[in-house]
Amino acid sequence: MRTQDRRPLGRSAVRVTALSFGSAAIGGLYAPVPDEGAAGTVRRALDRGMRYLDTAPHYGAGTAERRLGAVLRDEPRESYTISTKAGRLLRPAATGQRPDDAGFPGEPPVRRVWDFSGDGIRRSLEESLDRLGLDRVDVLYLHDPDEHEEQVYAEAFPALAKLRDEGVVGAVGVGMNQAAMPARFVRRLDLDVVLCAGRYSLLDQSALAELLPACAERGTSVVAGGVYNSGLLAGGTTYDYRPAPAGLRERVARMRRVCEAHGVPLAAAALRFPLGHPAVASVLVGCRTPDEADRNAAMFERDVPTALWDDLRAAGLLDAAVPVPS
Repeated sequence: MRTQDRRPLGRSAVRVTALSFGSAAIGGLYAPVPDEGAAGTVRRALDRGMRYLDTAPHYGAGTAERRLGAVLRDEPRESYTISTKAGRLLRPAATGQRPDDAGFPGEPPVRRVWDFSGDGIRRSLEESLDRLGLDRVDVLYLHDPDEHEEQVYAEAFPALAKLRDEGVVGAVGVGMNQAAMPARFVRRLDLDVVLCAGRYSLLDQSALAELLPACAERGTSVVAGGVYNSGLLAGGTTYDYRPAPAGLRERVARMRRVCEAHGVPLAAAALRFPLGHPAVASVLVGCRTPDEADRNAAMFERDVPTALWDDLRAAGLLDAAVPVPS
């Protein structure tokens, strides 16, 4: 499979590449990234076929959006697909008010204000377009509405649907780190796509219980993010942004041994695994440096033999009912 292979999002006209670029890292997640380094990373990702790029106001308080926009202004608009998110408005911190501590050191002195009202969704998009320097985005997600479910039904989704009807955005969806609430949204709302972060990976298939079947039934696409589960499946020691417990580290070590027996890095299997489900259109991976962009693209394009998935099942590391890539 090639990184640049394109697939549609739901019934929309929007198409995304099989491997896509997540911009939280170039927004400075956990550690600052210089402007020139971020630009080099975005250019390398584009060169390697990651032509669907995802961002959000939350990532570095607008930093990721501005950095993406600075590179994309030199790219033909039809050559890439871009998504951003709504739900947090960025407002200047008042004198004496502490800026947010949101995991993005060095970000501008702002406060994030939750706003899933119809007006808030429109204002969020307008401000994102200004930071990106674009007149439209292809996909708009509601970002982490975990504590705002009823407002999504009453206000936020109707605003998204109107933007889609007006042609301001091509596709609409939700982006969350859980599977239960997005499954309810898929059943009740006309969503094109769900960005499911960390809940459909080699270590966590909780999205398979309700979300993925609902998406397949409704014709809603899934973008699988967080497939390394915060780094544990790519050689790190964290799982879901915390130190991984010993039992989980041992499970990953067993997975790695099975993969190595087939000459395949565990990271390559982790990147390819989600695409075994027919609802998954793209795998979203964060890249902090050009080398990471190169490495992720190379891992994604590695051949993963069917026998590897069979051996993971035989070792009790993957349930027999879990679909795998053919």
